Amino acid sequence: MKLATFGAGCFWGVEATFRRVPGVVDAAVGYAGGATPNPTYQQVCTDRTGHAEVVQVSYDPAQVDYERLLEVFWNCHDPTQKNRQGPDVGSQYRSAIFYHDAEQEAEARASKERLDSIGRFRRPIVTEIAPAGPFYRAEEYHQQYLKKRGVESCSTEY
Repeated sequence: MKLATFGAGCFWGVEATFRRVPGVVDAAVGYAGGATPNPTYQQVCTDRTGHAEVVQVSYDPAQVDYERLLEVFWNCHDPTQKNRQGPDVGSQYRSAIFYHDAEQEAEARASKERLDSIGRFRRPIVTEIAPAGPFYRAEEYHQQYLKKRGVESCSTEY
């Protein structure tokens, strides 16, 4: 198993999207990229901890490669919006890729450059690409939030 960590706005829909990808074994919502240890949802929502809402994906590289996960990531949100996705505003909703090794970093940077160079989006991509630091699992009521409410996926298509 390998890990991949992505921030793409509110983590509920992003988690549901990644759970539908064949080869993804698990997806957990949480917080990464900030300075406060063990932040709570309420702390992250203040936009003062530095954390992004993220999904940490556990995947089987024999079934799905990181490039495919990047493709899902780029397609499930607008990576040209700084510190917001739709109605959600704040740095906790930023577009971010937190890489776990040098290979992931290289693939993420190359993927971003390729999409910018072909003009895939109308505006430049503002996605942060940074090393994965501590991942703090969100409170249990956030895990599989949409599924618990009878929504198996969000409207995002990939």
